Amino acid sequence: MTQGPQGPQGSQGSQGPDEPVAIPIEPELDLHSFVPADIPSVVDEYVRAAHEAGLRRLRLIHGRGRGVQRGIVQSVLERHPLVAEFSDDTDAHLGATWCVLK
Repeated sequence: MTQGPQGPQGSQGSQGPDEPVAIPIEPELDLHSFVPADIPSVVDEYVRAAHEAGLRRLRLIHGRGRGVQRGIVQSVLERHPLVAEFSDDTDAHLGATWCVLK
């Protein structure tokens, strides 16, 4: 999975500002390093790539704060065609969401 020019923040390394950034496809994705405007596309691409890689249970870390990021993440998951179900990770005190893929 790659992410466009905006994210993740501070991880451009030798890449220019308009170069995509490769994100490893693992069962967990920490969204703290992404700018809020990129979260919907990052979650969508990550879910698609994870499904293609054969992953079926994902954990998306969005942080607690005021719940804005949580709302964005869960809104994307709610309408995503590859998502069977999702729920708050109660161990993370609403700072992460579990997602089960079809």
